Amino acid sequence: MEEEFEDDIPCSSIAVDSITRFATAGTIWGLCIGPYDGRKRGLAGVARASFVVKSAGRYGLQSGLFAGVFSTTRCGIQQYRKRKDWVNASIAGAIAGAAFAARTRSWIQVFGMAALVSTICSAADYSKTS
Repeated sequence: MEEEFEDDIPCSSIAVDSITRFATAGTIWGLCIGPYDGRKRGLAGVARASFVVKSAGRYGLQSGLFAGVFSTTRCGIQQYRKRKDWVNASIAGAIAGAAFAARTRSWIQVFGMAALVSTICSAADYSKTS
């Protein structure tokens, strides 16, 4: 039943849903880890509050962007291949992982992150569909 329902949902709706969910989770994580990191850096008062807000925004933005790249790529590949299998998640995971590791400008880290995220996404998708 769920498989039939997913076929009718456009990729843009899937992307917006995943961006919203993951950005919210990232923001909450930033609000939880921000005070700890601020305390470790010796910040107090307004400086610490500012650090927490920046941390929440940074984690929320990064999480939302990752989710958007992954879900849009996975949906597009799924429509192109006309198949729903773990290969779609593997390719989308590699692209999303490489996109975020590209900031390091190290090819070793780009390929390593692409392989790591691809493997994790493939395993998660395979365990969900099997």
